Order: sequence, then structure tokens, then C-alpha cells
Amino acid sequence: MKTIVVLAVSIVLVSMLFCPMVMAAPSMPADLQIVQPDPSLPKELSAFFGKWEGSSSDIMIEYFLIVEKIDEEKASVYLWRGSRVPELFKGWERYEAKVIKDRGKYKLLFRARQLTLKGEYLDYYFPAEGSSRLTRAR
Repeated sequence: MKTIVVLAVSIVLVSMLFCPMVMAAPSMPADLQIVQPDPSLPKELSAFFGKWEGSSSDIMIEYFLIVEKIDEEKASVYLWRGSRVPELFKGWERYEAKVIKDRGKYKLLFRARQLTLKGEYLDYYFPAEGSSRLTRAR
């Protein structure tokens, strides 16, 4: 009996150490005000709009990002980051992003961060954290 208990506890401990972290989506920001993009906005730009999620495998950070509103000059972006060390990040942060067109592709820039659409994915790049691929949140 003692062997079975030791084996069960060992399996649980090993799975906690080696299985990837699964985080639940955080609750939405209290002051979130989703504004649909103007229909006249280029399709490549309005595609940024909405909720995105993903993670960085090398530094174990989960991302939730919301492009709340967007036009041809700027976008309102909410960013939530989570990790195994909860003290690193404190909830949602709101940013005003600048919309630029570089070599025919739109990008959103805010606080040394860059968002670029790559097909159906959103590439989130921040020099301190590297690059992460985000997908549309459901």
C-alpha cells in the first residue's frame, strides 16, 4: 500500500514540474469599450481588431491582448501578461498604439512593442521578452 501512495505522489509531482502551465483567461478590464472598426478602414488594418491570446515558450509568459479600437492613425490596446511568478505582472495595461505602414504592411507600435499580422496570427514583439505568436481568442 505504501508503494502505491509513494508512486501516486511521485506521478503528481513529476506532472506538476514537467507539464506546461495552463492559465485561464483573465477577467476583462472594467473600462473596456469595444468599438467596431469603420467599414472604410483597409481590411489589412481592421484585421488587428479583437481579442488575441498566446504564450512565449522560452520564457513561460501567457499573453492576452485586446485591440479595443483602431483607425488609420492609432489603436487602443489592452495587454495582460501572466507567468509562474505572479509578482512580475500586475493585471491589464492600456496603451495607445501608433499605426504605421512599413514596406506595405501595417504595424502597431507602443512602448517598444510591435504588433504585426502574419496570416491568421498576430506577432507580438517586445525586445525584453522576444517574439510570440498570438491567435484569435474565442
